[in-house]
Amino acid sequence: MGLALVALIAAPAVAAAPAPLSGRWKTDDGKGIVAMTKCGAKMCGRVAELLIKEPAGGQRDERNPDKAKRGRMVEGLQIYWDLVPHGDGWKGEGYSPEDGRYYNAHLRVKGNKLTMKGCVSVFCRTVTWTRVG
Repeated sequence: MGLALVALIAAPAVAAAPAPLSGRWKTDDGKGIVAMTKCGAKMCGRVAELLIKEPAGGQRDERNPDKAKRGRMVEGLQIYWDLVPHGDGWKGEGYSPEDGRYYNAHLRVKGNKLTMKGCVSVFCRTVTWTRVG
């Protein structure tokens, strides 16, 4: 019995996996739907649909800091990549076509809500999206 007790004490605790991230999420401002899917061994997210009136020819990534990318269509644009489990959530990289900023992303799913904290240096912003499918 003594050895069994030692084995239980010495066994590392198994961390719970974060809630699944896959699905379609409506942005907090209601402007779009982002689809989170597997990309190889990691997760990524793309703008699946814009829910705003777009300019003729479609909404472009016009605020991208790389001038060569400013002609890209926002609909279909990958805005999250390299998302991996981290504690009870996910971490990876993100991009906002609204302001052209790249950031470190920390995501956490709770029920039908996805809370995202994006940080550039020490400045962070948190938003909550709602699952739509």
